[in-house]
Amino acid sequence: MAVMDHHGKIERNSILLTVLVLIVVSIGGIVELAPLFYLESTIEKVQGMRPYTPLELAGRNIYIREGCYNCHSQMVRPFRDENERYGHYSLAAESMYDRPFQWGSKRTGPDLARVGGRYSDEWHRAHLVDPRSVVPESIMPGYPFLAERELRFGDIAADLKTNAVLGVPYDQAMIEAAVNDVRIQATVDADGVEDFQARYPKAQARDFDGDPARITELDALIAYLQMLGTLVDFSVYEPTAGDNAR
Repeated sequence: MAVMDHHGKIERNSILLTVLVLIVVSIGGIVELAPLFYLESTIEKVQGMRPYTPLELAGRNIYIREGCYNCHSQMVRPFRDENERYGHYSLAAESMYDRPFQWGSKRTGPDLARVGGRYSDEWHRAHLVDPRSVVPESIMPGYPFLAERELRFGDIAADLKTNAVLGVPYDQAMIEAAVNDVRIQATVDADGVEDFQARYPKAQARDFDGDPARITELDALIAYLQMLGTLVDFSVYEPTAGDNAR
């Protein structure tokens, strides 16, 4: 009864109620925010993760430019049906270098978080140029112009430098080699592949668009799609306590 009396006094005194609410909210805020000041990272470190190669980064820029995120998510949720269709649920670490992230909010088309390696370059070329040639029921528009546009990558080093300022671990050597690394990754039998793959482990280097005479926007977009979900080896991955799925 005494507790109810105190409760009634608080409810009738707006100033006291406001002060007490502020105290409770402040305590809750401190409990949530304080750990962030001494934790090195809130994202679990996962073996295999690396920054995008310059060509993959250019492809990602095209992916964003064309609004692919409006119809395709990049987030496999921890549900059985999604895991059976798309693979292991997404980890926060898999998008730690994304600015902005491409999780998406709807799926008109399938999730692309693990599309890398599921289809051949030839399939991707056909799908991007004429989606219904490989998926008859598709409502996706075609992007044939990507095969005609030469990739403009003269300023890709500046793109890496900007990402480095935001915390992506591009070092000076990566930034200086950026333009040449685009050529190496998109050109058949190019010199310097071993050094390039030392900078970017698991990076795939080949002619992606089927036209070895040019480096096109299609090269970049397919290179980006083919690496999605391929960096983490889930056969040896061991989640930590409180595994941070997105």
